[in-house]
This record gives sequence, C-alpha cells and structure tokens, in this order.
Amino acid sequence: MNKAILHCSVDILSRREHSYQELMEKLKLREYSEDEITPVLEYLIEKNYLSEQRFAECLFCSRLNKGYGWLYISNELAQKGVCDSIIVELNKNQQIDWYLQAELAYNKRFGASTIKDQKDKIKRIRFMQYRGFSPDEIMPLIKDTRND
Repeated sequence: MNKAILHCSVDILSRREHSYQELMEKLKLREYSEDEITPVLEYLIEKNYLSEQRFAECLFCSRLNKGYGWLYISNELAQKGVCDSIIVELNKNQQIDWYLQAELAYNKRFGASTIKDQKDKIKRIRFMQYRGFSPDEIMPLIKDTRND
C-alpha cells in the first residue's frame, strides 16, 4: 500500500467527509493511479475512516440546514456516488416534515409578499423546484391572492 496516498487521503478526510467516488477523483487529480488508490480506499473503509453512510448523513444535514428539499439532496447524493440503498435508507430514517421545510425555504426567500402576476408565480415555483421540493410541497405555498 502506498503510504503517500494514505497520508494524502487521511489529510483530505480530516477536513470533511467524502464519498468513495469523491476521494477517488481527488486522488486521481493528484496523479495517482487507480490501481494504487483502490487498496488504500479499501483500507480506509475497513478502518472506518471512509464511510458512505456517514458522508450521506453529513451531506443530508448540511443541505437540509441550507433549505433544500429531498429531491435536490437525493440527486446530489447520487451524483457523488452514494449507492441507492443508502439514499433510500437515509430517507426512511429521517423524520422530516418536507411541507414545513418547503414553507421555511419559501418564506425565507419571499417573506410575506404576495404574488404580483403570473410571471412572479412562475418564478417562485421555479425557485422551489430548483431547491428540490416536489409539486405537492410547492403548490400549497403558491397562493395567488389576486382575484383574477
């Protein structure tokens, strides 16, 4: 096992949790070969320095605190190489009221302001979709108080 890769990996992991895929990519950028990296990453998993579950939980909490919805979070986890079973398990284990999260994100961005016109309504819907909320969570928030 290459000690330089091990030290570099531990150094990277000391800053924040990483997924297997992320750490592999960072080490490849440092011009280590995949054949040399793989045994090091397996060792780190064995010693519990590298954990997909822990990474997923950290990313979940971080994005939730920033006001993102489940669709955004699950998509980001998948892009970072977290396996589907961990993503599904993470969603099952969380007791999150996504309607409340959507309301908090909406109010933080738009406050108590009323929807001015159709363009404003579409802008608000698009913002909430980008944040990863489903139409079921968005539509109760989009109240057009004008009587068209």
